[in-house]
Amino acid sequence: MAVRAALPIALCCAATLAGTALAAPSQVDAPQAENPCIGPDAGRLRCPDLVMRQPWGMYTDRYSKRGRTLLRAGNVIDSIGAGPAELFGTRIGPRFMRARQRIYTRDGGKIGVATNGRLQFKFAHESRFWWKFYNAARFELWRVDADGRRTRLVRTGPKVAYCLRDLVHTRPQLRRSPRFAHYPACSNNARAQHVTLGTSVGWADVYPPSYPEQWIDVTGLRGCFAYVHIADPNNRLYESNEDDNESQVIVRLPFRPGARRAGCRGPDRGRRYGSSPY
Repeated sequence: MAVRAALPIALCCAATLAGTALAAPSQVDAPQAENPCIGPDAGRLRCPDLVMRQPWGMYTDRYSKRGRTLLRAGNVIDSIGAGPAELFGTRIGPRFMRARQRIYTRDGGKIGVATNGRLQFKFAHESRFWWKFYNAARFELWRVDADGRRTRLVRTGPKVAYCLRDLVHTRPQLRRSPRFAHYPACSNNARAQHVTLGTSVGWADVYPPSYPEQWIDVTGLRGCFAYVHIADPNNRLYESNEDDNESQVIVRLPFRPGARRAGCRGPDRGRRYGSSPY
């Protein structure tokens, strides 16, 4: 199980954790500690858990980059933990904020945890800049062998910054999933000193395949591959389960609609999104 650097936990309200009173959150990074969501006090917390749906809506794009073949795919970041995934950003430069994570407690309080995460003011859809979680996800393309096992990473996609928001209520049956959206679209305020990003339990942020940078360059590749989506690949957000962040579909290149895997072996992993066959 992945163990990541955390930084001291501080209560945002009058509560205690493991019998110790904790001070208000600080913006100063402190010595590293273990992920609180898998540590000895995890039972007191309602920690988030982000998972990726299978890549969906795949199609070949030969127009966005002259002379290149791009394989586009939509992605869905589901929030399925006991509590929301929430980040609070504080401005540290023209294009970045330092991110602190808020984790809710089972007694109704919340704690603030310093992370190594960043928020980025990123040019994206609608030709606008938005405050997004930097390194929230990664696209990878792996060659697979005759049994469908990954053997070598061959390409990665350019997009790493994503919003966290309540866009689609994908799993309303989960406990503590709010009926209505709580976290709105990301801020596009260039002067903002603080922003909050988040995804509630049972909600998801969804990105169509046509959005900017939703692709991997597959120019010149032939054979069988795993097209992989990973949520929080650098583990900047503390989760109750760090081992369920990946999804994949098996594809044969060159890509043909209606024949995605065309005889290639290997498992597709993760839940499908909607009725999309690929």
